This record gives sequence, C-alpha cells and structure tokens, in this order.
Amino acid sequence: MTEGHLIWSNYDLDYEVWREDMEADYPDLTEEQRIDLMYEMNSDQLNDERTNLNIQLPCPILVIANLGLWYGRRIGCKEIKSGNIRDCLYSERDIAYSTWYVDKLGDLRCDAIHHDGTNHLLYRVYKEGVRESQIDLLKEKLYRGIATRADITRVTRRLGDEVGKVYGWDFPPHRKAVNMER
Repeated sequence: MTEGHLIWSNYDLDYEVWREDMEADYPDLTEEQRIDLMYEMNSDQLNDERTNLNIQLPCPILVIANLGLWYGRRIGCKEIKSGNIRDCLYSERDIAYSTWYVDKLGDLRCDAIHHDGTNHLLYRVYKEGVRESQIDLLKEKLYRGIATRADITRVTRRLGDEVGKVYGWDFPPHRKAVNMER
C-alpha cells in the first residue's frame, strides 16, 4: 500500500494480528467486543501520534490534494495555518479510512478513503522567506493542474525530516537545484 514509513492507519486492520494479545489481555470479552476494542485502541494510537508529532514549524503547511470525487479526480489545496505537523493527522468528516506515512522521498502523505473514492494528500511546509506572490503562483498552477515537482519544491520543503527525527527514520538528502550561469 505505502512505500515508506507508516505513521498510522485504520485501513485493513487485521484482527488475526491482534488476536493473541487481545485474547490474553481480555479473556472475558467476546470476539466481537475484542474486535471493537481493537478499533478503539487503534484510534487511541492516532492521538499518541499527534502527541509525538507536536512539532511547530515557522510557516504554514500546504496540503496538496489529488481528490477522488464522484465526478472524477480533481486537484486542490488548502493550508494548515498553525504550521504544526500534528494538525496534518486529522481527516475530513466523510473519510472512512486514513493512512498517514512518509514516502521514500521524505514527503509526508495521506491516503484517505471515502464513499466516492480515495484522496491522496501531500503535506509540505512553505520555505521561510517565500513571497506571497510565489505562493499565489504555486496555488494557481495547482488549481490549473500544471504545477510540476520543481514548482512545488521551489516554494515548499518536505516534512519527512522532522517526522524522521521523532521515529529515527532517514531519507535521501534534498536535491539542491543547481544554478548554472551561462
């Protein structure tokens, strides 16, 4: 499902993986009650991850979304004004399943499944010193569906480095744009 490091997911929980511990710890519960408890405990772990990722950044976070809607795929974006990574770990109300992870390039991502399809979210923080006009141009390109990876990395930086410090994960170094004067 994900190529990278899993932070949290409620997708495809497998009771068989939990069974032995649940039966040992809760022998008086029925299997159905233990399954319900598994989901509850997994949800509690999401709150733990929010605590782990209470990392304040100096700028807002840009969420770039590839949305699966009933009328097809659309690109969108929004900002997390707080600039705190923990605030990335919240889903919209209609999301049934979410998986947050850091991909092999060091980008924080979420795959969020809902009744119409799957949303793929990319979280990036604005670079310090970026002008509002640069941010506006990036958003315009995103909405028009013409933004490139270079457009995105010019204005934002990945979050995986901060997340990796919490969990001990390493990612390949940033590729620096080389300015070649001619």
